[in-house]
Amino acid sequence: MTTPYRSPPNAFRANLLAGKPLIGCWMSLANPMTAEVVGLAGFDWLLLDGEHAPNDVSTLVPQLMALKDSVSAPVVRPPWNEPVIIKRLLDAGFHNFLMPFVESAEQARAAVAATRYPPRGIRGVSVMQRNNRFGTVPDYFKLVDDNIAVLVQIESRAGLEAIDAITAVDGVDGIFVGPQDLAAAMGHLANPAHPEVQAAMKHIIERARAGGKPAGTLAPVEADARRFMEWGATFVAVGSDLGLFRGATQALRDKFS
Repeated sequence: MTTPYRSPPNAFRANLLAGKPLIGCWMSLANPMTAEVVGLAGFDWLLLDGEHAPNDVSTLVPQLMALKDSVSAPVVRPPWNEPVIIKRLLDAGFHNFLMPFVESAEQARAAVAATRYPPRGIRGVSVMQRNNRFGTVPDYFKLVDDNIAVLVQIESRAGLEAIDAITAVDGVDGIFVGPQDLAAAMGHLANPAHPEVQAAMKHIIERARAGGKPAGTLAPVEADARRFMEWGATFVAVGSDLGLFRGATQALRDKFS
């Protein structure tokens, strides 16, 4: 018996494009039990990090399984905007992508193409993989392209300068600002609070919204998160599993110092 492909199966993408506020959490511990626990909290989305965390396909699949019954939508950040890596993550079961270090419209188009089957893109075809429930989903190949969310990360001067062209790329569903890398690129390493960086972040958010695309970022400090949302950001990660664990363990130890 086959399982119908829900329309749309990707509620995260539908809510993203509708402009709904979506609060997320960053996942860096690369552990399915941690993912399962955080998945109980009710975040709108969870970012499973394949760029700066010790994740690959073999560690990400158990985390997807752990989130199967969670209301939180899994979003994956590949280690690079590279089609073979993206293809493997698609086949593994991901529908939502945050593509790192996008600096041009050409790179944004390449990111989108990597998530689409021909003729719309270059995704390789496997007729039986985890994303189509091992071949049991009717009409998967007809419907899946329109249910993949592609977010692109702006984290360099080149990306900042090309924001309007990147935003205009068909298939880019959202613009994400990477505060730390953007700060470093602007000469303010480890200081995203610098006024020049904050002005650049506000500019990116405003230009994304002017181009009809939602904007988001990572903001583990509550005041920052609320300010970015006031500027118009709609999908914001407000903390991380690693940060929460580190803070809680230190606070517990400090009680007995």
